[in-house]
Amino acid sequence: MEQKKILLVVRHAKSSWDYDGIADIDRTLKSKGIQHAYEISRKLKMGDHVPERMISSPADRALHTAVIFARIFGFSLKDLQINNILYESSADKIIELISNSPDESKSLMIVGHNPDVTDLVNHFIQHPMDDMPTAGVAKLIFKCQKWKEISADNLEKEMYFFPSKEE
Repeated sequence: MEQKKILLVVRHAKSSWDYDGIADIDRTLKSKGIQHAYEISRKLKMGDHVPERMISSPADRALHTAVIFARIFGFSLKDLQINNILYESSADKIIELISNSPDESKSLMIVGHNPDVTDLVNHFIQHPMDDMPTAGVAKLIFKCQKWKEISADNLEKEMYFFPSKEE
């Protein structure tokens, strides 16, 4: 039986810069960001693109995005993991986090930030993207049995889910 690993990479939804004097980690989502998180998570659920596991950055904007996705997917919030590596890190460190994920899980969603999420996706795909949009999701399907085996060489398919552009 052919084994696959499915990685869903999410950039947090649109965040607010409206508050002076707060730390970057505490920035919140804009109302448009909340709407886009609902839109994309519903698209994923309707298309049967729901992961088995979710890991989010601890930043408010990423965590809020992840909570919306989890709610739409029907996940218990106690199953949503939070990992500091997904905040102000690097694609290499995120790949290491993914590589250490339990192999029993076929699919994993990570919710993080730019430029890390764009760099992460570009590490695997043949034609790099300039910028993953906020609330955007890249679904990468790898032909392998273990998370530590995912690579550009065994990437079988890529799919993208981006929010609608209408304002």
